[in-house]
Amino acid sequence: MDRDVQGRTGVPIEPLYESYKREPELGKPGSFPYTRGAYPTMYTTKPWTMRQYAGFATASESNQRYRELLANGSTGLSVAFDLPTQMGYDSDAAIAAGEVGKVGVAIDSIDDMRILFNEIPLDQVSTSMTINAPASVLLLLYQLVAEEQGVSGDQLRGTIQNDVLKEYIARGTYIFPPEPSLRLISDTFAYCSAEMPQWNTISISGYHMAEAGADAGQELGFTLANGIQYVQAAIDAGLDIDTIAPRLSFFFVARSSILTEVAKFRAARRLWAHVMRDRFGTDNPKSQRLRFHTQTAGVELTAQQPEINLSRVTIQALAAVMGGTQSLHTNSFDEALALPTDKSARLALRTQQVIANETDLTDTVDPFAGSYAVESLTDEIEAQATELIDAVFAHGSAVKAIEQGFQKTEIERTAYATAQRIDAEEQVIVGVNKYRTEDEEPYTPLRVDPEQEASQVKSVQATRNDRDNDVVADKLAALKSAAGTDDNILYPMKEALAAKATVGEVSGALAEVWGRYVPPETF
Repeated sequence: MDRDVQGRTGVPIEPLYESYKREPELGKPGSFPYTRGAYPTMYTTKPWTMRQYAGFATASESNQRYRELLANGSTGLSVAFDLPTQMGYDSDAAIAAGEVGKVGVAIDSIDDMRILFNEIPLDQVSTSMTINAPASVLLLLYQLVAEEQGVSGDQLRGTIQNDVLKEYIARGTYIFPPEPSLRLISDTFAYCSAEMPQWNTISISGYHMAEAGADAGQELGFTLANGIQYVQAAIDAGLDIDTIAPRLSFFFVARSSILTEVAKFRAARRLWAHVMRDRFGTDNPKSQRLRFHTQTAGVELTAQQPEINLSRVTIQALAAVMGGTQSLHTNSFDEALALPTDKSARLALRTQQVIANETDLTDTVDPFAGSYAVESLTDEIEAQATELIDAVFAHGSAVKAIEQGFQKTEIERTAYATAQRIDAEEQVIVGVNKYRTEDEEPYTPLRVDPEQEASQVKSVQATRNDRDNDVVADKLAALKSAAGTDDNILYPMKEALAAKATVGEVSGALAEVWGRYVPPETF
């Protein structure tokens, strides 16, 4: 695709805006096309959900962090899983060695999930789980633990990321090929519609594309293209659009480029409303309304002079709030170095609380409405995203575009251009290529005790020894049988997990039927 790579934001910004290029398509907040906000009153009656993304080492240690965050005023949990869990491997798998508990919590079975949410009332918290290829597995473990607490599925609120298409584009934690992965997602949509109607079944993510180098237009265009693919997959599976679409949510980055980010969020709502009405023919406001979670930009954090990240995160959080996010995670200032400490995680949460309680941003809806600059940028980003959506589907589908490397190539081209500008000092990164300090004070980051991996390995092995392995084998056989039919596989999957089948065993059983995805060596 012949597309000029722009500067820092990917969107040309004029030095002065004296008028609109076209009259802005606004509407009222909470009404089509939702440019001004997903809900009529936004934060004037209730602030956004304040989440902190956390998880490390063992379930016990993560549980302690969650309880501390809730005690300090967090209103939602956001679970980070370690790399083996994200890729469907148990902690004692050879491929997992050295990665257990490093970038998130290790969850191998229902035993770990019980510990993770010990003494946390699951009918009172909203839980987001950043998990994709094995999202249905972790969701069912969560439901099983809730049922043990006496909490039924229709009381559970939260989100699973469950967005595997962006894994092929930008992140890499896939297990199965695209087609069976889409089938698994459609089965999850149907299961939650029947069993967990308040649960958000997918968080269609642009965040990781942005972290890989996508600019604002690419993040929005490729994310909404994936959203279109998921909706079409659900329709093709015979699901009702107005049952599925209201439970879709999105996940975007908030960079330090405030005007561009605010415009991106406003364009996202407007563009999705038109997609749902004009492409899929639904007039249901709940289906047209784009709701999203935001995380401040990890890629913009620096290991050099890490305390400066406090300023960056504050600016990014302001962009998310002024853009109308439904929930927000603020990164800790030390995350470019290691997992956040208790103190840095608390400071990140306090940043949100200051914005909510000590500024006037919660007093009015869409404070930028009518701004020449923001309305013009909203139009520009919407146009860029629309062009990219059309380019994706010119390949036949989002999946076919992924298989041909289209999105990945476009993002890599932008990332390379950004790196060149930073290296040439055309794009300033404070503390990195300008305003450097040679005698920085040393910072002591949090480190995961390497002994925790050995402990987790013993734990999963104990789980296998403390169960009826014949029952587990039968349940896994039933799961494999269902995978070869059109049956919804979450029901036999739940039975296997209740019998203490592990995450790795369930993923492995499905891989025996569907295979494991191997990306092309080159595009």
